[in-house]
Amino acid sequence: MKDEDVKLIKDSYFNLLAVFFEQEHIRGSHMRCILKWGVHLNISEHDIDVIGKGLHAAYVPPASEIDRLESVYHLVHMIYLDQMVEDSELEVASIYASRLGFQNGMVGDLFKSIATVEFDRTSPEDVRKEVIDFLKLQKS
Repeated sequence: MKDEDVKLIKDSYFNLLAVFFEQEHIRGSHMRCILKWGVHLNISEHDIDVIGKGLHAAYVPPASEIDRLESVYHLVHMIYLDQMVEDSELEVASIYASRLGFQNGMVGDLFKSIATVEFDRTSPEDVRKEVIDFLKLQKS
């Protein structure tokens, strides 16, 4: 994966984290999921300081429709970091996707479909295209 792609995924990770930090209470299972993704993404102290602004970064809505779609793709990427799909990951992803402005039902269908895909046999580019195509189809 290219460095630029990794940075974009980390940007999405910190944006997701900001959404959960806005909440009065974060469920333990959600926090474990977010921390697990951070470990799998190799989030460093430098990332926390620069990208995450010392964990004081505020949620920034994606600037365009394509950016929103890319953010959902980044969620899919994070879910598959360990080649396992857990309920808590789908819950966290659904909360963030809802904040991105996607309807819960549509995102639920997307996550159900990706939960049944053998991710390790599919290239990241193919998954990215499938996610974006799915969301575009649902929108029309």
